[in-house]
Amino acid sequence: MLRILYEDNHLIIVNKQAGDIVQGDKTGDVPLSELIKEYIKKRDQKPGNVFLGVVHRLDRPVSGVVLFAKTSKALSRMNTLFAQHEKVKKMYWAIVGKPPAQSEGTLVHWLTRDEKRNVARAYEREVPNSKRAELDYKRIAQSDRYWLLEVALHTGRHHQIRCQLAKMGCPIKGDLKYGAPRSNPDGSISLHARRLSFEHPVTHEQITIEAPVPADQLWQAIAPLA
Repeated sequence: MLRILYEDNHLIIVNKQAGDIVQGDKTGDVPLSELIKEYIKKRDQKPGNVFLGVVHRLDRPVSGVVLFAKTSKALSRMNTLFAQHEKVKKMYWAIVGKPPAQSEGTLVHWLTRDEKRNVARAYEREVPNSKRAELDYKRIAQSDRYWLLEVALHTGRHHQIRCQLAKMGCPIKGDLKYGAPRSNPDGSISLHARRLSFEHPVTHEQITIEAPVPADQLWQAIAPLA
Protein backbone atom coordinates (compact mmCIF):
# COMPACT_ATOMS: atom_id res chain seq x y z
CA MET A 1 0.00 0.00 0.00
CA LEU A 2 1.33 3.42 -0.95
CA ARG A 3 1.85 5.89 1.88
CA ILE A 4 1.47 9.26 0.16
CA LEU A 5 2.78 12.17 2.23
CA TYR A 6 2.27 14.99 -0.32
CA GLU A 7 0.94 15.36 -3.85
CA ASP A 8 0.10 18.18 -6.26
CA ASN A 9 0.16 18.54 -10.06
CA HIS A 10 3.97 18.55 -10.13
CA LEU A 11 5.26 16.29 -7.34
CA ILE A 12 4.36 13.22 -5.34
CA ILE A 13 6.14 12.27 -2.11
CA VAL A 14 5.76 8.89 -0.44
CA ASN A 15 6.92 7.17 2.74
CA LYS A 16 8.95 4.28 1.37
CA GLN A 17 8.92 1.01 3.28
CA ALA A 18 12.17 -0.85 3.89
CA GLY A 19 12.55 -3.50 1.19
CA ASP A 20 11.03 -1.42 -1.61
CA ILE A 21 13.31 -0.42 -4.44
CA VAL A 22 12.89 3.12 -5.77
CA GLN A 23 13.91 2.35 -9.36
CA GLY A 24 14.19 -0.86 -11.35
CA ASP A 25 17.38 -2.90 -10.90
CA LYS A 26 18.86 -6.28 -11.83
CA THR A 27 16.58 -8.10 -9.33
CA GLY A 28 13.65 -7.53 -11.65
CA ASP A 29 11.43 -6.67 -8.67
CA VAL A 30 8.69 -4.11 -9.32
CA PRO A 31 10.03 -0.71 -8.21
CA LEU A 32 8.19 1.97 -6.28
CA SER A 33 8.24 4.22 -9.36
CA GLU A 34 6.15 1.69 -11.33
CA LEU A 35 3.73 1.14 -8.44
CA ILE A 36 3.10 4.88 -8.23
CA LYS A 37 2.59 5.18 -11.99
CA GLU A 38 0.05 2.36 -11.91
CA TYR A 39 -1.70 3.94 -8.93
CA ILE A 40 -2.00 7.32 -10.68
CA LYS A 41 -3.12 5.70 -13.92
CA LYS A 42 -5.96 3.85 -12.19
CA ARG A 43 -6.98 6.64 -9.84
CA ASP A 44 -7.07 9.33 -12.52
CA GLN A 45 -8.28 6.95 -15.27
CA LYS A 46 -5.47 8.01 -17.59
CA PRO A 47 -5.64 6.29 -20.99
CA GLY A 48 -1.95 6.67 -21.91
CA ASN A 49 1.36 6.31 -20.13
CA VAL A 50 1.90 8.18 -16.88
CA PHE A 51 5.07 10.27 -16.56
CA LEU A 52 7.00 9.86 -13.32
CA GLY A 53 10.58 11.00 -12.81
CA VAL A 54 12.88 9.67 -10.09
CA VAL A 55 14.49 12.66 -8.37
CA HIS A 56 16.52 10.83 -5.71
CA ARG A 57 16.85 7.36 -4.21
CA LEU A 58 17.02 5.56 -0.89
CA ASP A 59 18.84 2.27 -0.41
CA ARG A 60 16.53 -0.73 -0.49
CA PRO A 61 16.72 -1.53 3.28
CA VAL A 62 16.08 2.14 4.23
CA SER A 63 12.64 3.66 4.87
CA GLY A 64 11.30 7.19 4.64
CA VAL A 65 10.71 10.21 2.42
CA VAL A 66 11.13 9.77 -1.35
CA LEU A 67 10.16 12.42 -3.88
CA PHE A 68 9.09 11.87 -7.50
CA ALA A 69 8.30 14.38 -10.25
CA LYS A 70 5.00 14.13 -12.17
CA THR A 71 6.10 16.34 -15.09
CA SER A 72 9.31 16.65 -17.09
CA LYS A 73 9.56 20.33 -16.14
CA ALA A 74 9.36 19.52 -12.43
CA LEU A 75 11.92 16.72 -12.87
CA SER A 76 14.41 19.02 -14.60
CA ARG A 77 14.04 21.71 -11.95
CA MET A 78 14.24 19.27 -9.04
CA ASN A 79 17.37 17.64 -10.51
CA THR A 80 18.98 21.08 -10.62
CA LEU A 81 17.87 21.79 -7.05
CA PHE A 82 19.16 18.48 -5.69
CA ALA A 83 22.52 19.09 -7.35
CA GLN A 84 22.83 22.18 -5.13
CA HIS A 85 22.92 20.40 -1.79
CA GLU A 86 22.58 23.56 0.28
CA LYS A 87 19.11 24.15 -1.20
CA VAL A 88 17.71 20.74 -0.16
CA LYS A 89 17.71 19.77 3.52
CA LYS A 90 17.71 16.03 4.24
CA MET A 91 17.38 14.79 7.82
CA TYR A 92 17.57 11.13 8.80
CA TRP A 93 17.05 9.12 11.99
CA ALA A 94 19.40 6.20 12.67
CA ILE A 95 19.24 3.66 15.48
CA VAL A 96 22.68 2.49 16.63
CA GLY A 97 23.76 -0.09 19.22
CA LYS A 98 26.67 1.96 20.55
CA PRO A 99 26.55 5.64 21.49
CA PRO A 100 28.98 8.09 19.85
CA ALA A 101 31.72 9.42 22.12
CA GLN A 102 30.39 12.94 21.66
CA SER A 103 26.65 13.59 21.85
CA GLU A 104 26.81 15.67 18.68
CA GLY A 105 29.33 16.62 16.04
CA THR A 106 30.30 16.88 12.38
CA LEU A 107 31.86 14.01 10.45
CA VAL A 108 34.09 14.69 7.43
CA HIS A 109 35.55 11.77 5.50
CA TRP A 110 36.65 10.92 2.00
CA LEU A 111 34.68 7.99 0.59
CA THR A 112 35.61 5.51 -2.10
CA ARG A 113 33.18 3.05 -3.64
CA ASP A 114 33.73 -0.64 -4.32
CA GLU A 115 31.31 -1.29 -7.20
CA LYS A 116 31.70 -5.09 -7.12
CA ARG A 117 30.85 -5.44 -3.43
CA ASN A 118 28.57 -2.37 -3.40
CA VAL A 119 30.20 -0.84 -0.33
CA ALA A 120 31.79 2.49 0.48
CA ARG A 121 34.96 2.99 2.51
CA ALA A 122 35.73 6.06 4.60
CA TYR A 123 39.16 7.65 4.98
CA GLU A 124 40.36 10.44 7.25
CA ARG A 125 42.14 12.17 4.37
CA GLU A 126 41.76 12.39 0.62
CA VAL A 127 42.84 9.29 -1.31
CA PRO A 128 42.69 8.50 -5.05
CA ASN A 129 39.14 8.36 -6.47
CA SER A 130 37.61 9.54 -3.19
CA LYS A 131 34.84 12.09 -2.67
CA ARG A 132 34.43 14.38 0.31
CA ALA A 133 31.49 13.49 2.59
CA GLU A 134 30.13 15.63 5.41
CA LEU A 135 27.26 15.20 7.86
CA ASP A 136 26.14 16.48 11.24
CA TYR A 137 24.85 14.08 13.87
CA LYS A 138 23.13 14.54 17.23
CA ARG A 139 22.05 12.00 19.84
CA ILE A 140 18.36 12.67 20.47
CA ALA A 141 16.98 9.64 22.33
CA GLN A 142 17.90 6.29 23.83
CA SER A 143 16.26 3.08 25.03
CA ASP A 144 17.74 0.34 27.20
CA ARG A 145 20.07 -0.91 24.47
CA TYR A 146 19.92 1.53 21.58
CA TRP A 147 20.52 5.17 20.74
CA LEU A 148 18.68 7.33 18.21
CA LEU A 149 20.80 9.73 16.17
CA GLU A 150 19.54 12.62 14.07
CA VAL A 151 21.67 13.03 10.95
CA ALA A 152 21.74 16.02 8.59
CA LEU A 153 23.51 15.52 5.27
CA HIS A 154 25.69 18.19 3.65
CA THR A 155 26.75 15.95 0.75
CA GLY A 156 25.03 13.08 -1.02
CA ARG A 157 27.44 10.16 -1.36
CA HIS A 158 26.73 6.46 -1.89
CA HIS A 159 25.95 4.80 1.48
CA GLN A 160 27.24 7.96 3.15
CA ILE A 161 25.40 7.77 6.48
CA ARG A 162 25.89 4.02 6.78
CA CYS A 163 29.61 4.27 6.07
CA GLN A 164 30.40 7.37 8.14
CA LEU A 165 28.52 6.23 11.25
CA ALA A 166 30.27 2.85 11.03
CA LYS A 167 33.63 4.61 10.70
CA MET A 168 32.78 6.50 13.92
CA GLY A 169 32.21 3.13 15.61
CA CYS A 170 28.41 3.31 15.53
CA PRO A 171 27.12 1.00 12.78
CA ILE A 172 23.38 1.24 12.14
CA LYS A 173 21.28 -1.53 13.70
CA GLY A 174 20.81 -4.38 11.20
CA ASP A 175 23.45 -3.12 8.76
CA LEU A 176 25.62 -6.22 8.40
CA LYS A 177 27.44 -4.67 5.45
CA TYR A 178 28.89 -2.01 7.73
CA GLY A 179 29.58 -3.98 10.87
CA ALA A 180 26.30 -4.48 12.73
CA PRO A 181 26.48 -7.72 14.76
CA ARG A 182 23.15 -9.10 13.54
CA SER A 183 20.50 -8.44 10.92
CA ASN A 184 17.00 -7.11 11.50
CA PRO A 185 14.30 -9.81 11.16
CA ASP A 186 12.70 -8.07 8.15
CA GLY A 187 16.00 -7.43 6.35
CA SER A 188 15.80 -3.69 6.95
CA ILE A 189 18.44 -1.47 8.49
CA SER A 190 17.34 1.01 11.16
CA LEU A 191 17.82 4.11 9.01
CA HIS A 192 14.83 6.32 8.20
CA ALA A 193 14.67 9.38 5.94
CA ARG A 194 12.69 11.46 8.42
CA ARG A 195 12.42 14.92 6.84
CA LEU A 196 12.91 16.60 3.45
CA SER A 197 12.79 20.39 2.95
CA PHE A 198 13.08 22.19 -0.38
CA GLU A 199 11.70 25.02 -2.50
CA HIS A 200 8.83 23.91 -4.73
CA PRO A 201 10.03 23.95 -8.38
CA VAL A 202 6.92 25.75 -9.68
CA THR A 203 5.22 27.63 -6.83
CA HIS A 204 8.55 28.42 -5.07
CA GLU A 205 6.97 27.92 -1.65
CA GLN A 206 9.03 26.16 1.01
CA ILE A 207 7.95 22.53 1.41
CA THR A 208 8.84 20.43 4.47
CA ILE A 209 7.68 16.82 4.64
CA GLU A 210 8.11 14.41 7.56
CA ALA A 211 7.68 10.63 7.29
CA PRO A 212 6.27 8.63 10.22
CA VAL A 213 8.71 5.97 11.42
CA PRO A 214 8.20 2.26 10.60
CA ALA A 215 5.64 0.29 12.58
CA ASP A 216 8.11 -2.13 14.18
CA GLN A 217 8.42 -2.27 17.96
CA LEU A 218 11.81 -0.62 18.40
CA TRP A 219 11.02 2.38 16.19
CA GLN A 220 7.71 2.85 17.95
CA ALA A 221 9.42 2.68 21.34
CA ILE A 222 12.37 4.97 20.69
CA ALA A 223 10.89 7.60 18.31
CA PRO A 224 8.45 9.17 20.83
CA LEU A 225 11.43 9.87 23.11
CA ALA A 226 13.04 12.12 20.49
